[in-house]
Amino acid sequence: MTMPQRTHQYFHASLAERDPLVFNALEGEKKRQQGQIELIASENSVSAAALEALGSTITNKTVEGYPANRFHGGADFADVVENAAIDRAKKLFGCAFANVQPHSGTQANQAVFFALLQPGDVVLSLDLAAGGHLSHGAKPNQSGRWFNIVSYGVDRDTGRINYDDVQRLAEENKPKLIISGGSSYPREYDFARMRAIADSVGAVYLVDMAHFAGLVAGGVHPSPIPIADIVTCTTTKTLRGARGGLVLTNREDLAKKIQSAVFPGVQGSAHLNVIAGKAVSLGEALTDEFKTYAANVKANAQLLAATLQKRGVAIISGGTDTHLVLVDVSSKGLTGQQAQDLLGAVSITSNKNPIPFDSARPSEWKGLRLGSSAGTTRGFGPAEFEAIGNMIADLFDAEAADTREATAAKVRHTVAELCKAFPTYS
Repeated sequence: MTMPQRTHQYFHASLAERDPLVFNALEGEKKRQQGQIELIASENSVSAAALEALGSTITNKTVEGYPANRFHGGADFADVVENAAIDRAKKLFGCAFANVQPHSGTQANQAVFFALLQPGDVVLSLDLAAGGHLSHGAKPNQSGRWFNIVSYGVDRDTGRINYDDVQRLAEENKPKLIISGGSSYPREYDFARMRAIADSVGAVYLVDMAHFAGLVAGGVHPSPIPIADIVTCTTTKTLRGARGGLVLTNREDLAKKIQSAVFPGVQGSAHLNVIAGKAVSLGEALTDEFKTYAANVKANAQLLAATLQKRGVAIISGGTDTHLVLVDVSSKGLTGQQAQDLLGAVSITSNKNPIPFDSARPSEWKGLRLGSSAGTTRGFGPAEFEAIGNMIADLFDAEAADTREATAAKVRHTVAELCKAFPTYS
């Protein structure tokens, strides 16, 4: 029987043929990534193998529930893929339980809230302006609307968490849940101290290690797994995997609650192509190559921070213990938006960010958030990150000296040469 032409086209026509608009946008995005230095701390590049998994035909399969207990038939290979992701996550992070279905880090956190809290319960978490995360109780987020959020911050002079203040707030407010973690706090957390504070008021202790999960996996950052009740993370950022989330724990009683909180609590069908991509990335993170990568990410971030400091650029908390560098660009007379635009004009991608005690208005933010993960994946080492730090400082100084165009042209050329020397996907 001859296949009808329409059906043949459906299964075999390329994206360029079927949808030129989307094809051209995706080609443009690939070229943008190839030709820019990526310094956004929450971004990275997945491997070609992970990309292949993400674009595989398993995206067609619908499953609800968990391996060996699905609500749909035909899930044999789906179970293989999800079990691989689960087993690799447990081995990588040394935990007894892993849920790999959350569509994002935010939904991983949402599942924890759903499992453990009732609307109106008190949650103690790092203030958004001090480096916290939207899903930890920011007012525009569901977590901020449904729960009573108490925020702890950082010392104005040091830019670091004051754990005595956390203890005081815990005693005064008796939270049901205490959270460590955030989106722009560059220092290690004292997990043991936070555990003791949580125990002193009978709270559950959650660590959101979305940003530093890859450093934990690589052995260059303390692990919260043995200390926290529950750990959540994304599989992107320093873990450089497919975009999604994980929930990890060693407590069997909480594991059961998490399972039902993810499905059917806050999600429906699993995204199997993403879980396949997670499985690939988690497998890659189990290698010695990844351990070297994680060490390089941390060293490169510290070198970037030190280079900027030598050039008179203020760094929040004086440095970094992770992949993340939070810059106070007001030290060079700039706002975060101005700094982001200066770098963007020469193909260096970054993002404006609030710094502790900053304005509530994004247009007035004084911070710029930088990260070393994507550049390190690309192959940049100490020489490249020192050069990047000096280029950024050159741009900031040129703005003050009114020599912007000449400096920008020079930096733009250097960026192009670095991108050419360290190519990404073909």
